[in-house]
Amino acid sequence: MTSTPNKLILGSAPDSWGVWFPEDEHQLPYRRFLDELVEAGYDWLELGPYGYLPTDPEQLADEVGSRGLRVSGGTVFGALHRPDQWDEMLATTRRVAELTAAAGAHHLVFIPPLFRAEKGGAFLEPPVLGDDSWTALTRAADALGRIISEEYDVRLCLHPHADSHIQTQPEIERFLEGTDPLYVSLCLDTGHVAYGGGDNLDLIRRYPERIGYVHIKQMEPDVLAAVVAEDLSFGEAVKRGVCVEPPAGVPEIGPVTEALAGLDAPLFVIVEQDLYPCAPDVPLPIAVRTRKFLGSCGLGAAGTRIG
Repeated sequence: MTSTPNKLILGSAPDSWGVWFPEDEHQLPYRRFLDELVEAGYDWLELGPYGYLPTDPEQLADEVGSRGLRVSGGTVFGALHRPDQWDEMLATTRRVAELTAAAGAHHLVFIPPLFRAEKGGAFLEPPVLGDDSWTALTRAADALGRIISEEYDVRLCLHPHADSHIQTQPEIERFLEGTDPLYVSLCLDTGHVAYGGGDNLDLIRRYPERIGYVHIKQMEPDVLAAVVAEDLSFGEAVKRGVCVEPPAGVPEIGPVTEALAGLDAPLFVIVEQDLYPCAPDVPLPIAVRTRKFLGSCGLGAAGTRIG
């Protein structure tokens, strides 16, 4: 396989250490996460859920910089399809965008809310949006993307997610076709696309200019089949091991990285293996092996700013 140094810039995220929440008794302390990230050989990190890492810019800069780490982007959750929550969502997104920019990063991964509870799997709202909600969603995405771009020099990257209203390939395509490429891009999460039955290579081929950021992960085919057969929630699927260490799952990593390397712009490719909840000693060995495997696929850790 052709090596792609500095074109696809490898990093990782708290998610790969079993972190889903700002605070949770099952999660590692953030300093241990940062120390193990360095030990695993990564130079770049995504911030993860707001409040897990320090939210004071100076403290965050010290914790990250003292370890020789750099920040690829921030993460925020919000309901674009709920106009009555716009003010609250905007305020939350501003806080995360401000911290992201202060850390020297220019990408904000935006994750829509799940229609099923992460803990317990109860349905929180219908799984399919109506046309009016879709209109509200795409208009809000454009408005939010414009605000954070103009005020913080941060780009909105919508993250398709299992058990969300942007999960399947038709939903991803509807979102892309309804939003402004100037202000909104896609965080291509290879595992979540596979979870929703989508085709990563087809999305890269047909929407190359919209791929602004990447989460790389694989899903276990037998568990994916159980998700459909047993109507499992994503939280339950994770407990059953749906998110697996490469190269054990789908999609195949090699063709995806080759396709991404063929795009015009450099890209952050951030490792995410959903491990919540997990024992404290589980993530580090997986992170080391994953970095080495992805390195064999042409993914390196070096790089400079990606605007």
